[in-house]
Amino acid sequence: MGDSILKKWRLIIPGGLIVFAALLNIAGRAWRGFCDFYVTWIFPLWVETYGRFTGLFPFSVGEWMLYAGALLVILLVVGGIVFLAGRQRLPEGFQKAFGRYALFFYWVFGIVCVVMTLNCFLLYQVSPITERFRIGDGAEREYGAAEIIALRDFVVEQANALAPVFSRDGNGYLVYELDMEEEARRQMGRLAEEFPGLNGYYPRPKGLALSGFYSQQYIMGYYFPFSMEANYNRKMYITNMPVTMCHELSHLKGFILEDEANFIGYLACVDSPDPLFRYSAYLSVIGYLERDFYNAIGENAEVYLTHPQISAQVFGDTRFLTQEAWERVEKTAVLPTETVKQAADTFLDTTLTLNGVSDGTVSYSRVVNLLLRYYDGKLY
Repeated sequence: MGDSILKKWRLIIPGGLIVFAALLNIAGRAWRGFCDFYVTWIFPLWVETYGRFTGLFPFSVGEWMLYAGALLVILLVVGGIVFLAGRQRLPEGFQKAFGRYALFFYWVFGIVCVVMTLNCFLLYQVSPITERFRIGDGAEREYGAAEIIALRDFVVEQANALAPVFSRDGNGYLVYELDMEEEARRQMGRLAEEFPGLNGYYPRPKGLALSGFYSQQYIMGYYFPFSMEANYNRKMYITNMPVTMCHELSHLKGFILEDEANFIGYLACVDSPDPLFRYSAYLSVIGYLERDFYNAIGENAEVYLTHPQISAQVFGDTRFLTQEAWERVEKTAVLPTETVKQAADTFLDTTLTLNGVSDGTVSYSRVVNLLLRYYDGKLY
């Protein structure tokens, strides 16, 4: 009798976790106030507790949890195929072992559903950053060509002025020897003085062990909901690193939307006393501004040439990886980069769309709207 009840609960509890996660997602989509309350009062507890624990490890715990999860799925699929194909001929021991493994996977899946909901999916439903924080003068207004041009020219001029101040190696690549990870933590703490929702503990950003694989996906950083860690691509060019670290750290404060994380990463870096952080901020948005600027002037080449031009040095520093780094990535790649990137783009775009970000990866560029609002009254 006791064993029978125990077996039932072994099946009921994981199912209950899945149902609980589903109900949380429904509540989050139906009631934004619930998500706002959660991200303000409950979500920070995970960083302050679990995040502090995973922060003790020198490597990315979440990255290896991800690989372990992929292995569990592979074992389930392979084991399931073997079980279904030869059920009548398999030893009873194998059948029992597979049954226990399937139950274990069921439990893991239930836990993953809850963790992903609490640490990721609910965050997509919170009020936008413009409602949570006062940005600019706080007024709602439309911005046109004049404001876009002023902002673009400002960023280009700032980047052009910073580019020559750095030490560079024989290839012209920027050289930096200070503790970038600690500086990222400091700057996020500084920004919290202006935006209180960013206060609290920040773990040290961690480099991804398999950065070459993430480079094939053109991924600069990763937030792992399973471990509450901010991770960055160790192989990407150094100018991408400061703003990426701050971008990923912002996710730990409940800002899961990419345009908002881009904006927070920019603000954290742009007022840093470290010139590389300021340079990284300007470079992170210069591409978005350049595109919107060109559209704003009607793609008129003559008008374009009357404005500050992006210097060759700045243009070179906007690279994702150096040529040498790309060669090393391709040399050790298991799959073609084009295939990996296409799969990654599809997965990311689908994930964003399912979580209510209707424009998918295009949403990254919405940072321009936030910047226009932030500089209202400062540049125009």
